[in-house]
Amino acid sequence: MKRFFGLVGLGLVVLVGVLVYRALTFTLEQGPLPPAVAVAVDDDAAVARLAAALRIPTVANSTEPHFDPAAFDALHAHLRASFPNLFTTLSTEAVNRDSLIFTWQGTDPTLKPILLMAHQDVVPVDTGTEPAWSRPPFAGEVADGWIVGRGALDVKSGLMGILEAVELLVKAGHRPKRTVYLAFGHDEELGGTHGAKAVAKRFAERGVHFEFVLDEGGSVVEGVVPGVKGPVALVGVAEKGYVSLRLSAEGAGGHSSMPPPRTAVGVVAQAVTRLEQSPFPAHIDHAGRFFAYVGPKMPFDRRLVFANLWLFEPLIFRILSGTPSMNASIRTTTAPTMMRGGVKDNVLPVHAEAVVNFRILPGETPATVKTRVEAVIDDPAVKVEEVEGFGDDPSPISDVRSTSFALVRDAIRQAAQDPELVVPLLTVGATDSRYFQGITDNTYRYLHIRLGPDDLARLHGTDERISVANYLEMVRFYYLLIRNAT
Repeated sequence: MKRFFGLVGLGLVVLVGVLVYRALTFTLEQGPLPPAVAVAVDDDAAVARLAAALRIPTVANSTEPHFDPAAFDALHAHLRASFPNLFTTLSTEAVNRDSLIFTWQGTDPTLKPILLMAHQDVVPVDTGTEPAWSRPPFAGEVADGWIVGRGALDVKSGLMGILEAVELLVKAGHRPKRTVYLAFGHDEELGGTHGAKAVAKRFAERGVHFEFVLDEGGSVVEGVVPGVKGPVALVGVAEKGYVSLRLSAEGAGGHSSMPPPRTAVGVVAQAVTRLEQSPFPAHIDHAGRFFAYVGPKMPFDRRLVFANLWLFEPLIFRILSGTPSMNASIRTTTAPTMMRGGVKDNVLPVHAEAVVNFRILPGETPATVKTRVEAVIDDPAVKVEEVEGFGDDPSPISDVRSTSFALVRDAIRQAAQDPELVVPLLTVGATDSRYFQGITDNTYRYLHIRLGPDDLARLHGTDERISVANYLEMVRFYYLLIRNAT
């Protein structure tokens, strides 16, 4: 018995030694910080041009009419007046009237082109929230070092930042070796079906295949990643899929004083409850890649955990599942979003339905989601069908060891001079870049905006803003990325 406990004790000592050793050697080298490069931006003029763009209400509405054509015409006129050298040098074309493609022809046709993306449309401002803004949402005012207005973060800053960078490069006499394309959709907030999807189709018909595509998605965050001090640049290398399923049930109707054991509303409600109580299984792949980058910069106790996923995976799942943002990184999420049924409080419903939205982890598909949902509900009274319209498979995973990722990483660190980490991320939202999956091997989702914990709610929310310093840094990022890549 003494020998047995001695062996157990020795085993524990060895185990602890292995865990500690792996934690101490848990490192990831990102290379030296690239030297700063001076980019001669006319700060006041660049800021004024963005502010003017924010004054143009290119709002995408979910109800008819979806768009105001005059607003997009005004934005296009503003772009033409703001960037005369760009419009003289690059060719332009419109897709479905309002989406734009710019082509800066390279000198070496053997090199694959690159594509930089943004979108022109913005979400509406919720009626009644206007007084909560520090400045009117479409006034495009600059105050106290901030540029305030709808689109400052999502994503007219990106649109204008790209164009500012190209204008500077053209004026400086830069001639790209590889062709540079710019694409700006007009309906991203409604799914991008008439904008980015049509643009991607046009490129595919022309046989264009990109070295990489860069769209919005990640950002520079500080105080957001638990246990990591300092800014972290999050670059999306994959994107979750999307599907909404309608659950419906039928009833006989009649007076509520004589109800059946289950009404149509009860049947659907029970189905929704079963789905919420049976979440999709968790997978460590994407979160594990994320923590492989940030884990070495965490306090030792957390580094010990993330350096030994083989042992602590169940604990990590339990921890991550408790935070909505991290839970979304480890599983296909289930979100009941709509429910209706019945016409009056004393009338039995003849029909009830609910809509449940799923953001799909790579490795699964809308079809496999539907199959699992039917199995979990396990009720022949419930009809499950896909909601028509927007829905997609998860994207492929782009290569973080590629030259393309290195170009994005180095431009981020060179422009900002402070993100210690550039980290690959699974993007949980949907972007226009999903339409380009067949015509590039590498899609990266990153917008050079700086966000703290209090800024996340500004995206699509109240008092959307970007700092003047951040916007000028964004222009430098695009300038350096294009210059270095071409």
